[in-house]
Amino acid sequence: MPRELYCDAVLLDMDGTLVDSTECVIRHWRIWTERHHLDLDKVLEVSHGRPTIETMKLVAPHLASMEEVRWLEAAESADLDGIKPMRGALPFVAALPADRWAVVTSAPRSMAGVRLGRAGLHVPSTLVCSDDVQKGKPDPEPYLRAAGLLGVAAKRCLVFEDAPAGIESARSAGMQVVGLTTTFPPEQLSAHIYLADFAGVSVNRVAAAAGVLRISLP
Repeated sequence: MPRELYCDAVLLDMDGTLVDSTECVIRHWRIWTERHHLDLDKVLEVSHGRPTIETMKLVAPHLASMEEVRWLEAAESADLDGIKPMRGALPFVAALPADRWAVVTSAPRSMAGVRLGRAGLHVPSTLVCSDDVQKGKPDPEPYLRAAGLLGVAAKRCLVFEDAPAGIESARSAGMQVVGLTTTFPPEQLSAHIYLADFAGVSVNRVAAAAGVLRISLP
């Protein structure tokens, strides 16, 4: 029998969750690390789910500048090769009420719009990007901001995330979290429930409480 979760709003990470951008992300971090003679593997250990500037501060503080960030993010935004939706993401998002879901991403707004569009996903009315917060993931600010914009209590939000930094952000905000094993294995995540992707995930409004969403998991 499918597992069922109840919430008032669904908050979704973008890269690695709704959008498969792994090839693109790795490609441009490789270019950046080669440019500065850094270890790509060490960068990838911490980059997933974090704002670009925070990753740079962790791996090469002497290079962490907005000039470097703009250079890298401009190159990434212009590269749509390999960008596609995660399996099951399109029908899942289409089933969500427009005022009950948001995308919460560590990407800048300009990149988020391009990637969502390339993957066939429309930009939601509530979109929280790295430009919109003072502290990015793993801080809870991005998810708390999204909940506030939707007018939903944090404890009534259900989050889908693929990276430890994003899961920490959502859990710190007091939200339920479903971890997608698209980027990391379950043992490296701290989610409540794990899924491979959105295939078989369905959305329904609870008849007795029209504002409540029932998310059925395979």
